[in-house]
Amino acid sequence: MACTQPVFFNSACDPSIIADKAVTALIDEACLTPKPALVDQRGSGAHRDLDLDTMLRSARSLRSTFLELACAAIGEKPSQRLREQLARIGREGEVAMLRATNGSNAHRGAIWVVGLLCAAAAMSPLSDPSVLCAQAAAIARFDDRFAPSPNALSNGARVVQRFGVAGARGQAAEGFPHVLEAGLPALHRSRANGATEDEARLDALLAIIATLDDTCVLHRGGRIALEAAQSGARDVLQAGGAAQPQGRAALTRLDHRLTELNASPGGAADLLAATLFLDTLPRVD
Repeated sequence: MACTQPVFFNSACDPSIIADKAVTALIDEACLTPKPALVDQRGSGAHRDLDLDTMLRSARSLRSTFLELACAAIGEKPSQRLREQLARIGREGEVAMLRATNGSNAHRGAIWVVGLLCAAAAMSPLSDPSVLCAQAAAIARFDDRFAPSPNALSNGARVVQRFGVAGARGQAAEGFPHVLEAGLPALHRSRANGATEDEARLDALLAIIATLDDTCVLHRGGRIALEAAQSGARDVLQAGGAAQPQGRAALTRLDHRLTELNASPGGAADLLAATLFLDTLPRVD
């Protein structure tokens, strides 16, 4: 779709650029290798219904959704009306995703996480990550009166109820602290220390896993799997991260352990995509 409003955009908040960057972030996250128990270029990890080709089809199918989310937010302020409009667009995006993947849930969480940030990016003349996360949080705190009934709760929502964790909605309402305080700092720190881009991105993912109450992990393996994910990610980082031989060995152990537990850290993967999205947005000083 195209925006119908006669608005002139700078490069930082042009909806087409925002949508392209969002899709690129999903593709970059999917292709990053080796990730613990997640789909990557080696295979399907702990998943039985997903592979890399499916993830890429899903990501590309969502460009029009991200574009529509950005367009809807232009000239708006956080409000319940905007919250509900974005939620409707997101649910339509889920339908497009499921059509592209033959029914597999590749990016439901990412539609919410990255989609909110797309809207925030279109609302703000600045692309400072803290500003955009605050804008996204202000939107997320409004209720969606048209949300699915309790009987239609997602796996993540049921985990939130069972384990009392924040989940994706809580992350958004809190302003994505694992992106701002874990993912982005680890990404920038690893780059500054000479890591390759893939190594820096893996360190960002591990920094998120180390502290996130990942609802995907909890859904698949409960508290035992969550502790294995968090402690294993800390072990990698304490061994120097993905750029160091000892860190790489610890990453391999983490991958094997989470795959054995059938516990894929999909929530952390969504937040890594958000981290990459914010990191690659054009900056306006």
